Amino acid sequence: MADLLSKFTGRRVAVIGDVMLDQFMIGRVDRISPEAPVPVVRFEREEFRLGGAANVAHNIAALGGRVTLVGLIGTDGSAADLRAALDRAGVDHGGLVTDRERPTTRKVRVVTVRNQQVARIDHEHDADAAGASESALIDQVKAAVGRAEAVVLSDYRKGVVTPRVIAAAVAAARQAGVPLLVDPKVPQSERYRGASLITPNHHEAEVMMQSSIKSEDDVRRAARGLHERTGANVVITWGEHGMWVFDSSQGAEAGQLLPAAAREVSDVTGAGDTVIAVLALGLAAGGSLLESARLANRAAGVVVGHFGPAAPSIDELKA
Repeated sequence: MADLLSKFTGRRVAVIGDVMLDQFMIGRVDRISPEAPVPVVRFEREEFRLGGAANVAHNIAALGGRVTLVGLIGTDGSAADLRAALDRAGVDHGGLVTDRERPTTRKVRVVTVRNQQVARIDHEHDADAAGASESALIDQVKAAVGRAEAVVLSDYRKGVVTPRVIAAAVAAARQAGVPLLVDPKVPQSERYRGASLITPNHHEAEVMMQSSIKSEDDVRRAARGLHERTGANVVITWGEHGMWVFDSSQGAEAGQLLPAAAREVSDVTGAGDTVIAVLALGLAAGGSLLESARLANRAAGVVVGHFGPAAPSIDELKA
């Protein structure tokens, strides 16, 4: 794993998907409002973090990769804040498409200094991109994939990962001979046919397969079923159990459980972003799916120890 990790530097990855800005309004609670039975949060500070596909890109950049980000933003102040955060993270955001009819997706969380979430306000427009915006996205997809060694589709159902965008990414990745990884959100798994790898969490896999996942036999069946529907290899993230890795090259009964690597869990937000980012870098660096998954499992164990979306460092993973 250490040898594979050393090869992450300079690997080129295209990330296509729903970019978000996570805003945290942080303060102290010492009383209940007399107006309604809600806590009064006395503001102390605010923080901005990258979310969604932008967090995937941040993770790749933090681990030494060279990343190009494709997504949709508006013309609002959140777009400027998002671009500034991407600059600080070292992410190429030249592939972002501006749509004057949509807000930049922003999630405002009101939290206490003890990291207890009080409320969340979402600024978003989740209809599928269409018309000129969708055409511009497809043009950016073709350009970004042509320079990449791996491609990630980060679908948060905010309108970027449309059927036409998926088709363009699949065709471009196939032509370039590079792996296409998908973090899926829609229940129709067939929508992602043509991907090399899909990485649902176990809740998403349950919805896609219309069956519960309670045991290793359940997760094995779900992974095999998703492979049959999509043609892709499958990594199912399974919370405190770890992750199930299905590599079709190992035969119909292939599959292995990697136990969770977390020692302390603070917040699981963004852990799936970290998993797919590390998988993409691992495959781009020439690692096998299982080798890349072992690293991704370790990386997920690091980030769940942080509050909010986070990116592991090379040093944390080496340790």
